[in-house]
This record gives sequence, structure tokens and C-alpha cells, in this order.
Amino acid sequence: MIPITDLLGQYNEIKDEIARAVDKVLREGKYILGPEVVELEERIASSCAARYGVGVASGTDALVLSVVAAGIGEGDEVITTPFTFIATIEAVIRAGAKPVFADIDPKTYNMDPASIESKITSRTKALMPVHLYGLPCDMPAIMGIAKKHDLKVIEDCAQSFGAAIDGKVTGSFGDFGCFSFFPAKNLGCYGDGGMIVTNDGGYAEKIKLLRMHGFSADYDYRLHGFNSRLDTLQAAIVNVKMNHIDEWIEKRIQNAAGYAEGLKEVKEVEVPFIPDGYRHSMNYYALRIFPGRETRDGLKKYLTEKGVGNNIYYPLSLHLQPICADMGYKKGDYPVSEKTQDEIISLPMYPELEAEKIEFICGEIKKYFGV
Repeated sequence: MIPITDLLGQYNEIKDEIARAVDKVLREGKYILGPEVVELEERIASSCAARYGVGVASGTDALVLSVVAAGIGEGDEVITTPFTFIATIEAVIRAGAKPVFADIDPKTYNMDPASIESKITSRTKALMPVHLYGLPCDMPAIMGIAKKHDLKVIEDCAQSFGAAIDGKVTGSFGDFGCFSFFPAKNLGCYGDGGMIVTNDGGYAEKIKLLRMHGFSADYDYRLHGFNSRLDTLQAAIVNVKMNHIDEWIEKRIQNAAGYAEGLKEVKEVEVPFIPDGYRHSMNYYALRIFPGRETRDGLKKYLTEKGVGNNIYYPLSLHLQPICADMGYKKGDYPVSEKTQDEIISLPMYPELEAEKIEFICGEIKKYFGV
């Protein structure tokens, strides 16, 4: 069996470093917001050329606290993509605001800047681009729209740590960059964890209050807050992984090149599109399968039978999900997203994935399509 991700293989490579880092935390006994959290906040902020980093309990919380810190609430609207994980709109809804969808680009699968402006109303307060699978959105265009309409930009970077446009990394474009350290992410911990980066000192201080019950000093509560602190053990683990992340991303990129070479003769397969100047972090490796859902689903079944891990991120666009039924959306509202959901499938992708396994996977896909 070739798993879609191999967390155990990565752990075996760095387990001695992890053991030392965890042992240090256990011996010091500073389990909540200890020195490793501060260290990680500084390192993540520096990697994003941001002035501030604030560790929180998850990537979802990073989004929620950013929306709240931006002053977005009841009656406000946030424009985002329908082709993403539920946490993106969950954060908007938890803050009392309404998610409004803009369709995606058919090549990048990210929110299409050309579809944004028609969705802007007097209630729109922010744009929330999602750097899906690890490919940056068209941030220059999105930032131009935000500036024109005086909107905040909250980047959902859950899948894109280390991705960049002309050397400028995701999380460094908008007012907030929100990262997830969920284990399956390219920079993951061994539980839940997240981080917000920002260049605004006021936002950073507000998020620090929000993550700790709105707590300013001993029983001095300034805001209605949350319990959303990144614990020290998880920060220590991510600090270890930070020492390796650049190398790991490069290996992912090499693996992606191996797939592209191995599948170039298969006309039914479209490999990930990467615009010039973009660095894709390859958190997931998503293929587009033509002519559509039946073919994609057949390939999925075949690969599973051959012991090749695979997944569909994401099988049903958010505007069609039952949870969004009261928002008035219907099938056909976002045709590019709906077409993409029927054609996408992700293959195994992790730094430790050997070239021989990539060759095997490509070989099986060729067999399926009779190449």
C-alpha cells in the first residue's frame, strides 16, 4: 500500500530531534504559551516577512480570530471560494458574517479575480483567498481589488506554507495570513495547531487577547474571546520541522516533476498548472481527469484496488453542501467549481515518496487508460 501521505516515514527521519524537543518541554513544565511558542511565532513571522506571529489552537481558529480581529460580524459579508474545505466559511459564519462565493479559475482551481468584483456589495468587508493545494492565488490582482474597494484580505494559507509568487510567500500579501499545522499539512504538528501572521501591531495584540478568553491581565477581561492557544509541545515539534521544511518542499516539487513526466502521454490526465514565477508547495498533488466524473471515479476505484492511496479534495462545492442550503444557492451557480469537483483526484505526495513508487503509480494510471 502506498499511502496518500506518510507521517510515520517523516517521523522516523526526525524522531531523535523530536524526542529532545519534547523532553525539554516536559522538563521545563511550561506547557501553555511556553518559550517554544514564542520562538515559533518569531520564526514563522520572519519566514513570511511579517512583523508579528500569533500561535493559536488550529488553522480554523486562525481564520476565526482573524475575522473577529478585523471587526467583521453580524450583517457583514466575506467573499471567498466555494472550492475549499468547510473551515474557510465556518470561520466567517462563526463570526456572525455571511460567506459570499466567487467562482474559481479552471486552471489554478483558486478564486478567480475576474469573478470577485460582481460579488462586492456595501456589506462586503473582506476577501478570503484560499491557496488551494499549495498554489498561491493571483494575489497581485486580489490585492488590487481589495485596495480599490477598501477591503481587508485574510489569506487562508492552510495548505500553502512556503508557496510564493516571485519570492513573496503566501501569508505576506494580506492583512492576515492564516496557517494550519494539522498533521497532514506540509508543515504539521502531532495534533492541532495554527498561526496568524500580520504586520499590524493592533491586530496582533487583539488576537493575543482573543486567543486567551479576552484576558489582558489577572481576571481583567477586555474582549469576548476564545480558548485558542497553541500549546508548547506542538510548537516545539513544529520548530523541529522548520529546520527541514525547505528541503521537504523541494522534494515535493521534485516528486511533482516525476509525476508530470510519467503522465505526459496520458491525454485524459491534466497535471497541476503552475503559472510563471509561482512556487507551488505541493501540499496535495491533484490531477484533473477527463472526460468527467465517471472516468475519475473509475480511476479512483482502480487505484484503490492496486494499493495506491488517493483522495478527492473536494467532492462537493460548498454552495451545494446541506449546511449552505439556507443561503439560496443552487446547482449551476458556480459552474467552474462544479465541473472541477467532478474531475479532481489527489495522488500520494510527501517528501519521502520514492521515485520507484511514483513510477509504479504512473504506470498503473497508464494501464487504466490503455497507454
